[in-house]
Amino acid sequence: MPTTNTSGRRKTAVARIYLNDGSGTITVNGKDYKEYFPTLPLQYIVMQSTEVSGSAGKFDVKVNVAGGGVKGQAEAVRLAIAKAIVELDPEKKPALRAKGLMTRDDRMVERKKPGRKKARKKFQFSKR
Repeated sequence: MPTTNTSGRRKTAVARIYLNDGSGTITVNGKDYKEYFPTLPLQYIVMQSTEVSGSAGKFDVKVNVAGGGVKGQAEAVRLAIAKAIVELDPEKKPALRAKGLMTRDDRMVERKKPGRKKARKKFQFSKR
């Protein structure tokens, strides 16, 4: 099987993955994914696409991820893996779509407005 190359994005995090046949190892920026994402919820997010599609332990994944925070990076990796699995086997798309793993979450941080402290916070109004 040739290498499948896809990308996933979430907020400002971008994950580029290379998926090959293998034993199920996931390497993120040169480290094992359990070392890069130390908490169990983040590890679950990364593995969610392979578990839902029933292909856990079938592919080796090499990930380059940059930008954002750790949660955004984990969700970007999840989307990229789901896109790669669908590219290899389109029959798995309905199961992944039902769990919401095929949709890019396009919510971004709202910009700070001029004359305000934050995006929506206004100065205190006092009527004297």
